[in-house]
Amino acid sequence: MPRIVMVHGIDNQNEGEDLIRSSWIDALAGGLRLVDREDLADRLKLPSTDPSRIDVRVAFYGHLFRAPDVQGDPADLDDLTPAQAATAEALAAEWLGRVAERAPAESPSAVQAERALAMTRNSELVQGAGNLLRATINTLARFPFFARPTLWLAERTVITTLRQVTLYLTEPALRKQIRGIVLGRVDDDTTILIGHSLGSVVAYECAHRLPAPLPLLTTIGSPLGLRTIVTERLDPSPSFPPLVQSWLNHANLEDVVAAEPDLTPLFGRDVPAASRLTCSHYQEAGNAHRSETYLGREIIARAVAEALR
Repeated sequence: MPRIVMVHGIDNQNEGEDLIRSSWIDALAGGLRLVDREDLADRLKLPSTDPSRIDVRVAFYGHLFRAPDVQGDPADLDDLTPAQAATAEALAAEWLGRVAERAPAESPSAVQAERALAMTRNSELVQGAGNLLRATINTLARFPFFARPTLWLAERTVITTLRQVTLYLTEPALRKQIRGIVLGRVDDDTTILIGHSLGSVVAYECAHRLPAPLPLLTTIGSPLGLRTIVTERLDPSPSFPPLVQSWLNHANLEDVVAAEPDLTPLFGRDVPAASRLTCSHYQEAGNAHRSETYLGREIIARAVAEALR
């Protein structure tokens, strides 16, 4: 039976494989119904004992980012090494740049982002690297993308996001463990590999380590185009995965994590003759980085339906 492997993204440490699988299947099934593929949508939701079902597996690694069971809130950036803190700071500055570029001119978000960017360019305005990072986080937390019911929760979301991306990029043992979880879900029957957010980076690296040809790689809300932070740390360096037949990258322009929607200049230089890289985008306000919103888009559904033929 065809198999779909899904790789979740940032801030899922308190979820679980079954919960993510259920919500992602519902979203993908909804998109398939929009393109008149009720047959595939129904097969996604069949019980595991039915031989005609489409097998969907989630490569869950969020537990590797969970803090130990202690009192209080241990989630912070204080235990990062100086080099890791610098990576987190640079990543935050990249996101601020996207806010400044994409927010309406003279809007509060654009003005706040420009002020914080000025601080990153002139660190003398803020005493100490830690204070500079804190000022950047405080600004990002006010942007609608990260907004939560309280500023405290919004800041925790920003910190969690920065921490998880930074640790994946700078901790080789953690990176290897996460990739091992994903590759443990992939086999010769895998038809589609979907990666969201940080999961798209993991999916890209795993796509270069596949045991068999893969009809479709889908990356959504992806930071793969962050040249100075993510791209330069990829393993392997930017290239088209040789066993992938089709790669679709889809981005919402309101999604600051999906920094560069068009990955063609970086990853499309050596595409095999029988393969293709497709990059597409849309623009819609709201929770722009939400994985379920991406999975419900018609372009994703059409690509999935084609791969499952």
